[in-house]
Amino acid sequence: MQIILEIPDDIAQNTALGEADWLREIAIALFQKELITLGRASRIAQMHQIEFQKLLASRGICVHYDVEEFEQDIQHLRDRGWL
Repeated sequence: MQIILEIPDDIAQNTALGEADWLREIAIALFQKELITLGRASRIAQMHQIEFQKLLASRGICVHYDVEEFEQDIQHLRDRGWL
């Protein structure tokens, strides 16, 4: 299976980007194609999930949130004793 990622031209042509920048852009592209979850994308981007969501919003990218992610969040809250 071939995956084509769409990275904006201004970013793709920027030779000053470091490894962290590229990881962030790859995470955004994979998330936007719905190939990875929000949690996984934020880990790849090495960003807190809320900060990653803010980055997505700044680019006009909608956050899709599925049942699996909801269940993971509920389990996370239970593990911490918050539910």
